[in-house]
Amino acid sequence: STISNNSLKSSLLKLECHFTWALLKQDVDLDELEETIEDQFEFFIQSNVTNYNLLSYVCHLKNSNEEALKNLKIAEEEIKKNHPDEIARRSLVTWGNYAWIYYHMKRHEEAQTYVSKVENSCKELSSTAKEKIQLPEVCAEQGWAYLKFGRKYYERAKNCFENALKTEHDNPEFNTGYAIVMYRLAELFYKQDGDRRLSLELLERAVELNPKDTLIMALLALRLQDEKRVDEGEKYIEEAMQKTPDFPHFLRYAAKFYRRKGDVDKALKILKKALKVTPKSSFLHHQVGICYKEKLFELKKSTRHPPQEQVEELIKLAIFHFKTATEKKTKFFCARIDLANMYARAKRYEEAEEAFQKAFQINILFNDDKQRLYFYYGNFCRFHMKLESEAIRYYKEGLKIEEDSYGRTQCCNALNELLECRIQRGLGDATDFSALGLIHNLKGEKHEAIQCYEKAVELHPDNEEYLSALYELRLSL
Repeated sequence: STISNNSLKSSLLKLECHFTWALLKQDVDLDELEETIEDQFEFFIQSNVTNYNLLSYVCHLKNSNEEALKNLKIAEEEIKKNHPDEIARRSLVTWGNYAWIYYHMKRHEEAQTYVSKVENSCKELSSTAKEKIQLPEVCAEQGWAYLKFGRKYYERAKNCFENALKTEHDNPEFNTGYAIVMYRLAELFYKQDGDRRLSLELLERAVELNPKDTLIMALLALRLQDEKRVDEGEKYIEEAMQKTPDFPHFLRYAAKFYRRKGDVDKALKILKKALKVTPKSSFLHHQVGICYKEKLFELKKSTRHPPQEQVEELIKLAIFHFKTATEKKTKFFCARIDLANMYARAKRYEEAEEAFQKAFQINILFNDDKQRLYFYYGNFCRFHMKLESEAIRYYKEGLKIEEDSYGRTQCCNALNELLECRIQRGLGDATDFSALGLIHNLKGEKHEAIQCYEKAVELHPDNEEYLSALYELRLSL
């Protein structure tokens, strides 16, 4: 009946599980996520139960509910094996996912059975039945799910791990999750030193609590490298190498460590070893491509006339790996940009244009990604296609996005340089002066901005945009 269906739905919405955590499939590459989770079973990082629960949700999003149920069954077996004394407590998320999947399969009675299992367990677990029970394991599991769904969810992941740690502040797994998310947040926002220091302390603590977890050792090594404490970092990498010589997730970070240290050949050796274990990894292919790109830069820096066949070979290898990375993961933004730039370097302009256009079509870009894209595409227009006015247009687009980032600074500097150049060559038109005005205004140089807009208005007297910008600037003085 509809009434019981409605009450079932409202009970389902109260459950704590992947279906109620607002994890949206458009924010993630599902195939890639599935692959990552499967790699981790082999080299267990955190509890496998967490991974099987998440995998069941991914299967549901890919419309294979039968497959989803299989993963939940395995999760249940893992719980019985590893936590025989706490089955109810450890099964809440698993049972919640069961209830939702049965509901989506229109098997309402089975869905109701699992809803009741969760409700009864919560009553037993909670001294006061009224309040919604907040178990640290459930908070942490939610944190891992957010972490896996990408950077849009990092803040939420951080809150989850903080909640879990309130009650169990020495729990190794919760400390690991928290350290990873704080590392990633500090990587994203490249300014705040406080975040970096905190992230270093958290990584040290996580390594202390998880002496077997080589992934967290590698992140600590990279953070120490950021702090110019390279030798300390390398000790961790070497120790971890002894522990898990074949774990691809560790190897990718070890390779990054050596590449940043300037030992590109060692990085390549490690990446090729990792690719033998997970040949489909788009991340690894991208990293290999970056190594070839760096070898190319080194070659050009160290010799005035590098041998052409050597240059061509490095470009060819870089393109091959960047292209492979984008074929395996269509929304892989950094790899798309690297591919486009490498095509441009090879003077394969049509392919470069196509790669840039595909990057513009990615629908999950963050503002700083967009700013970088405008910067690189502007460069392509300017240096390769010799289209200065197009370059100006794209640099300006990057500037218009109001977010402080490295990409925006790059747009600003490139635009400034190009405009000064044009004006010196006597080519400056009204749009050039208005763009220069925009830059001065962004830098807080109001008087210079006014002069530029006055010049623009002089050249184009009835342009609304220039007039209103000039009017607002004069008001702001």
